[in-house]
Amino acid sequence: MSQPGTRLKLDELLDTAKIIVCCGSGGVGKTTTAAALAVRGAERGRRTVVLTIDPARRLAQSMGLTELDNTPRAVAGVDGELDAMMLDMKRTFDEIVLTHAEPDKAEQILKNPFYQALSSSFAGTQEYMAMEKLGQLRASGEWDLIVVDTPPTRSALDFLDAPDHLTTFLDGRLVRVLLAPAKASGKAYLKVVTAGLNVFTNAITKIIGASVLQDVSQFVGALETMFGGFRERAQATYDLLKDPGTAFLVVATPERDALREAAYFAERLAEERMPLAGLVVNRVHRTAGGQLTAQRALDAAEQADPLTAGVLRLHAERVELAQRERRLRERFTSAHPAVPVVDVAAQPGDVHDLNGLRAVAAELAG
Repeated sequence: MSQPGTRLKLDELLDTAKIIVCCGSGGVGKTTTAAALAVRGAERGRRTVVLTIDPARRLAQSMGLTELDNTPRAVAGVDGELDAMMLDMKRTFDEIVLTHAEPDKAEQILKNPFYQALSSSFAGTQEYMAMEKLGQLRASGEWDLIVVDTPPTRSALDFLDAPDHLTTFLDGRLVRVLLAPAKASGKAYLKVVTAGLNVFTNAITKIIGASVLQDVSQFVGALETMFGGFRERAQATYDLLKDPGTAFLVVATPERDALREAAYFAERLAEERMPLAGLVVNRVHRTAGGQLTAQRALDAAEQADPLTAGVLRLHAERVELAQRERRLRERFTSAHPAVPVVDVAAQPGDVHDLNGLRAVAAELAG
């Protein structure tokens, strides 16, 4: 077992992993971390693709691309082979339908109003489509290393839960209820809706209306032939995440909530026996000044001229901040001693180009 505070050996990971999944709560720097890893991986000689699910498009800007979409695009200026892409949730869903449904069924699904809403904004669809795209990229065999920036959801666990949620939905009572009217027609449909199934169906009809329910049931009916494929691919991708060639990096900032989320995720990965490579702590504040403690700086400020006093008080604030961050980090490492950790110093500004990504990657690699 690693000792508390063991440093993550990033270059070894980049040289051996097939998939690196960057996960964590929102706003902790997952996108920048994923991009920095991808650049370094490519410049270490591995054919690399980075998949972002970040709608802010920061990845495209930092890599000098005008835009990113569902198709991998080559990144210029990298000493190696690097492609980048951003998940298009609806386009990925459309591709699945076109690939796995009969032509007439595919057309019926794509034109269905409920499908159009589901594929664009339904809760959980983004996480599942991210899993689908990961499976597609791995199956293509075009890249040695795939780096994934997981969706900016409230909980980092949503990405792991996506396949299970889909399978639960496909096997659930709601789907069975909705399939019944889809198999009826004309007056039979109205009979099913108004007098047939049970109070549950009647309640749905009252809430969303018979016409919307018909759209939903017809969509489910058309999709029925694809259910097995959804289940199989969900399970295959879930198994891929547990493969020894996959590595999870939990990304956090040295803040209480972010590290608490990181701890939950580390525990969940352990329960699922998924390979956790380590914790990245972003935006860590470091101080210079040797033995000048916060208290000594404040005491000295009382006797100094205004300009010097201001500098000393600023130093005291930075020392106290660094100490607080260190205590929070140590709380995590004490609770999870087997998890290697790497700190990345707070950058003076936003990372907006390849050189900035290389600087972050150098910090990650130590």
